Amino acid sequence: MSSSMMFLLAAACGLIAANLYYAQPLIGPISASLGLSPGAAGLIVTLTQIGYGLGLLLIVPLGDLFENRKLILSVMALGTVAVVGAGLASTPLPFLAWAFFIGLGSVAIQIIVPYAAHMAPEAHRGQAVGNVMSGLMVGIMLARPASSFIAEFLPWHMVFFISAGVLVVLALVLARALPPRVPQTGLSYGALLASMGRLVATTPILRRRSLYHAFMFAAFSLFWTTTPLLLSGPEFGLSQGQIALFALAGAAGAIAAPISGRLADKGWSFPATRLSMISVAAAFLITHIAPAGSMWALDLLTFAAILLDFGVTTNLVLGQRAIFMLGAEYRSRLNGLYMATFFAGGAVGSALGGWLYAQGGWWAASMLGLALPVSALLYSLTERRPVTARA
Repeated sequence: MSSSMMFLLAAACGLIAANLYYAQPLIGPISASLGLSPGAAGLIVTLTQIGYGLGLLLIVPLGDLFENRKLILSVMALGTVAVVGAGLASTPLPFLAWAFFIGLGSVAIQIIVPYAAHMAPEAHRGQAVGNVMSGLMVGIMLARPASSFIAEFLPWHMVFFISAGVLVVLALVLARALPPRVPQTGLSYGALLASMGRLVATTPILRRRSLYHAFMFAAFSLFWTTTPLLLSGPEFGLSQGQIALFALAGAAGAIAAPISGRLADKGWSFPATRLSMISVAAAFLITHIAPAGSMWALDLLTFAAILLDFGVTTNLVLGQRAIFMLGAEYRSRLNGLYMATFFAGGAVGSALGGWLYAQGGWWAASMLGLALPVSALLYSLTERRPVTARA
């Protein structure tokens, strides 16, 4: 795969994934504009997550059934229409419905990732997946500060309209640049979905890697749900713009994606997996070194964000590379199952983190954050080191 194609796929993943996170820092102004009650404001994010989760299970597996290029463009079209609809909405129910379809249309990224793995030779598959995933992680981490900065000068609707324009241009470029890929599965859609249960039952590496990252992504979601509350609270008193800069600094952890892909290609997945778990656990620990509210504490919290993102990104790429080595004919189904499992972990981590922060502040939330990667690490100790050169 050429470097220009790799860059295009990475950029596509980042720009599409950003749509999942644009609304998170705008929940306040969006809910106020639409007339949503504070208790219902969380549905703005929740319905997008539900749509994404269902798309992982019901749409992503179609990458093993239909021509991939057309499937990617079709799902992107759905996401583009949904983004425009959200921008035009002026009442709660239409906006929430479009939020669901934004999540559904965003699963195009999880069709692109196995598509990139198909295009790369086996010896460099980890590198290709890592490079593409770096774009995904940059998109996730930059979406929040980008939408915050746009909403500081323009109405919140413009965030969605600008994104729609970007998606249209991106689709035109992909339509010209992507080569077709026709899978050879030969299954019906019903048989395709039924086979996913058998894949879970008969693929130990899928189960193990999915659980590893469910713990890790739960810690990730907990951190990024609760740290804005901590930073805007009385201890730090940061503005929304300053919190956006904090999130921007955390995006530096995305550099782990290409690095971890190369490590996997060299056969170092086994130690790199454990190092990623240790780094996430250490990220939560170092936030308690300095007195709360001090400049040193803010510096350590920023470093913790980078370290946490580095560890989570590393584990994500190592897991995807491992399952993509299992077989091209069911690569999309494996990816859908993998992503759906850890995405559910992320939803649990976010919900529990918010509740614990309300009950006991950062101390309570961070202790759960610490327990999650430690649990993954303990579970990883039951895995035998592979005998072959490649993990």
